Amino acid sequence: MSFLSLPLLSTIVFLPLAGALALALVPRERHEAIRGFTLGLTTLVFALSLSLYAKFDDAVPGFQFVETAKWIPAYGISYKLGIDGISILLVLLTTFLMPITILSSWTAIAQRVKEFHIAMLLLETGMLGVFTSLDLVLFYVFWEAMLIPMYLIIGVWGGERRIYAAIKFFIYTMVGSLLMLVAILWLYLYHYRQTSVYTFDLEALLSIGIPAQLQMWMFLAFALSFAIKVPVFPFHTWLPDAHVEAPTAGSVILAGVLLKMGTYGYLRFCLPLFPDASYRFAPAISVLAVVGIIYGALVAMVQPDVKKLVAYSSVSHLGFVMLGIFAFTLQGQQGGILQMVNHGLSTGALFLIVGMLYERRHTRLISDFGGLARPMPVFATLFMIVMLSSIGLPGLNGFVGEFLVLVGTFLAHRTYAVLAATGVVLAAVYMLWMYQRVMFGPCDKTENQRLRDINAREILVLVPIVALILWIGVYPRPFLKKTEASVKALLETVELKRQASQPRNLFEQAGIRMAPEEAQK
Repeated sequence: MSFLSLPLLSTIVFLPLAGALALALVPRERHEAIRGFTLGLTTLVFALSLSLYAKFDDAVPGFQFVETAKWIPAYGISYKLGIDGISILLVLLTTFLMPITILSSWTAIAQRVKEFHIAMLLLETGMLGVFTSLDLVLFYVFWEAMLIPMYLIIGVWGGERRIYAAIKFFIYTMVGSLLMLVAILWLYLYHYRQTSVYTFDLEALLSIGIPAQLQMWMFLAFALSFAIKVPVFPFHTWLPDAHVEAPTAGSVILAGVLLKMGTYGYLRFCLPLFPDASYRFAPAISVLAVVGIIYGALVAMVQPDVKKLVAYSSVSHLGFVMLGIFAFTLQGQQGGILQMVNHGLSTGALFLIVGMLYERRHTRLISDFGGLARPMPVFATLFMIVMLSSIGLPGLNGFVGEFLVLVGTFLAHRTYAVLAATGVVLAAVYMLWMYQRVMFGPCDKTENQRLRDINAREILVLVPIVALILWIGVYPRPFLKKTEASVKALLETVELKRQASQPRNLFEQAGIRMAPEEAQK
């Protein structure tokens, strides 16, 4: 079988795993070969995902490129992969950011280079598996497997408090995951009672109706796991520690991809499987999202550490995604999906920028900088574009996502939209103030005066992200078009299942059945 004849989705998912196994055979001291191999492999995976994007049919709302095989048939467990408009952009975001993070860590990671690149490749397979799995056991395996390399990346190559941050990250996520596992088993047994068929297939599970009371408990189990991953306020406390202590590559992947697994989980599982519970909990989740938007912005505003400031900005920005998802409008959910991509680009780039500063000055305190625009003009220009993207300047990607979320939320709940809009103002305050203190003013510190501008490798790291920031900001249609059909189908499915599970009139509520002609009257 030739390489081109292999199943495209499985190849994209497992090629990094194969690369990690190959790296295990490479001598540890061959650092340049290891870096070059990993960069080349992750670039190849990105190229394959571009072909996936090109072949994706915008008009089809269902799953495409579906691959199915028996795994453990006695228990209804299958190997099933597929993507739709909700997951295609997240797959592309993952494969796009991976070679960039490998290139960014070229000089930053000097110890255990082989092990670091193996962990990064394993992490990529785990993340891609989460976004493509259509069997709940397979999804859970990828969800848990992804924790191990991320735990190692923080714990081995992180900062001074790396062990504390890694353990906190692992325990938080594991607690939520175990509750989700219980709900998956509960769902599995309920499907068997209804159909006498054992299966963990997502499409099969979507075909059954679940009583409203049972939905409430299952939704809570899934939602808590996803809320920790997002993270939704007040489950966010692990995030600043993990971001600050992680190496730059870890922070980029954590902000760019891992946090999106939580918001993706709500769209993929909670809404279609538990529509009644989703609607019932929507006001509470929307309130937490608004609180997270404002709280994250206010806390970011007072941070002396620029990396921690960016970390708290993630709590604020992802509040917009949650608000859009639970507005139950086309604009809100499309804006939420696009904002996942936007946040991955802008916040990922901000962490890269912080990493470049740290490599030069070995400090992240805002007070240690000032006037850097003079010795580093190219850096200052790229930093400014990324910063303006993060605060949602029109013409850049952040504006498109936030605008759609606010429009969609305004159509459903005006109060939430108005309160959330204050987060846009606050983001401008803390980002512009941080940029002004770091880049402008007198360059009166000797260490800053001697700083060199970014080199060709660092420009190559930032320019692709800046190009996408400009593209989405000016012409977002190619990205929105990919999601439209799937989001419409999701909203229709949720509404139909809600209506089917509710009594249609007072007679049915009382348990009285009527003839069809009498019901019409």
